[in-house]
Amino acid sequence: MAIKSLKIQNIRNLRHVEFMPSANVNLIHGVNGSGKTSLLEAINFLGLTRSFRTRKFPYFVTREQKESIVFSQLQSSLDQKSDSLGVSRDLAGAVNVRYNGSNIDISQLASLVPLLVINTDTFQILEGSPAIRRQFVDWGSFHADQSYIHAWRSFKRVLQQRNSLLKCGKIDPQIRRVWDVEFVKHAQQITQIRQRYINQLLPDFLAISERLMGEVDLSLSFSPGWDQKRPLDELLDEQLQRDLKQGYTAAGPQRADLRIKVDGVSAAERLSRGQKKLVVSALKLAQGAVYNRLKEDSCIYLIDDLPSELDAQHCQLFCQFLEQTESQCFITCVEPQPLMSYWQSTTEIKSFQIDNGQLRDA
Repeated sequence: MAIKSLKIQNIRNLRHVEFMPSANVNLIHGVNGSGKTSLLEAINFLGLTRSFRTRKFPYFVTREQKESIVFSQLQSSLDQKSDSLGVSRDLAGAVNVRYNGSNIDISQLASLVPLLVINTDTFQILEGSPAIRRQFVDWGSFHADQSYIHAWRSFKRVLQQRNSLLKCGKIDPQIRRVWDVEFVKHAQQITQIRQRYINQLLPDFLAISERLMGEVDLSLSFSPGWDQKRPLDELLDEQLQRDLKQGYTAAGPQRADLRIKVDGVSAAERLSRGQKKLVVSALKLAQGAVYNRLKEDSCIYLIDDLPSELDAQHCQLFCQFLEQTESQCFITCVEPQPLMSYWQSTTEIKSFQIDNGQLRDA
């Protein structure tokens, strides 16, 4: 999937921006504070109805405006058909998503506009909480298996109900067994899909990380959220008193984690800042490669300040992998000249300069 045209209204300092990006590489350059990252936010808003920088929408919408709007024409790499997509959100929280004249929900939108973001927050995959790593796994699981979103929604409903009962302090044994059966069923389905996705991701991750970092003893493993040597229903029974005391369920896929190690030690503890960027970049590039293989289509990369903390050699290697995924890329930088030389002559590159929220061809 690629964005053929884009119209942005009232996102931070982007009052009205309209342009036609390249289906391959788009370099957005300008001084700090000019609106580069805001443009990436606008594309993220198109695909997820939210910013990747803040959850507080009043900080996202242009000052003294009541609504943010992004409209686009989308084109699949599988055919030449063009589809219209518009997303709006107002200060009251009302979200409107229209695709070819019909309303669609957020999960349908996420399928239409598969986004992979690489920015300073991407380091949190290594340094942050398990919830951030679960989001990484869930992105891939969602796109890899159509049944995942239904399984996750069903599990979330059961988990909320079970936790509500736990907070009451007493649970009728028969009622608990009913919810536990549902809990185990959906937990096992979610875990199978997640583990299958990690197995698909691992070869690409190791191959890309070796090219970026050389021979480093990297490992990637998935912890499902409980000891799988024991049946989950037995663990729920065994931990019931502790769960009652704490008021929530301690074991299950809501506690899953992704473990990334170097020489058997946590990558977050062992690697330098630059090496961490290479690892998280390898993870995101691997996600794009798996998506392309499974969907026979491409995703969209939003990359904020690519040259930051990467030398010229690693920047060029990174760009080569992006070319191989045949994905549409929006890359911000301060100076575009070094990046212009990293691509093959057959790659279509468009350069745009942004200044105080105004975008023009460069």
